[in-house]
Amino acid sequence: MEAFDLHMKREGAKTKRDRAAEIFLRLIESYPDAHCELDHSNVHELLIATILSAQCTDKQVNIVTADLFRKYRTPEDYAAADPSVLEQDIRRIGLFRNKAKNIRLCCQKLVLEHAGRVPDTLEALVLLPGVGRKTANVVLGNAFGINEGIVVDTHVARLSQRLGWTSETAPEKIEITLQKLFAQDKWTLLSHLLIWHGRRRCTARSPACTNCEVQTLCPSAHSLKSSA
Repeated sequence: MEAFDLHMKREGAKTKRDRAAEIFLRLIESYPDAHCELDHSNVHELLIATILSAQCTDKQVNIVTADLFRKYRTPEDYAAADPSVLEQDIRRIGLFRNKAKNIRLCCQKLVLEHAGRVPDTLEALVLLPGVGRKTANVVLGNAFGINEGIVVDTHVARLSQRLGWTSETAPEKIEITLQKLFAQDKWTLLSHLLIWHGRRRCTARSPACTNCEVQTLCPSAHSLKSSA
């Protein structure tokens, strides 16, 4: 394993891309159905769910949106909602007051400037209240099939570092590194694969390195197993 660690330190750009490609293939074999796990039936529901998912689990968001999406059917419904009522509707979500405010403002902007439709460009999406680059990438990749960027959440960031792809910690810098390693048509799926692997195998506190499908390609596997 020490020899493997030394090899990782000397790894050139092409070798790193080749290793990344093999990891990608192994993850596809392990998670052939990897997809966005936020429940939604249309574009604006995905947008709302993604705004709610900040610092919250997808599981908890799905619990809340099961009722929310039945009550609020369109962006116009959110735009006209009583602020205090909307807050109560999402009170089980962390930061619910700020998120309720952003959702109302976001949907008001959709109604006033986009005829109630969610735009399909990064430039327009990030101008919506409560929408940053990560949220925009989720919507573009999953609702429109546009690989504009790579979603870097806590799982993607953690695995990118453990797999030796980057030493960066800022999401935007991690995204740039990953974009250089993978072809653009793989960006959305890459996020899903890393998120699924991060939730099911390479968890933050107790990674299951022994049974990991990419253990032999991971420079962190030995140290993580030793500390488990």
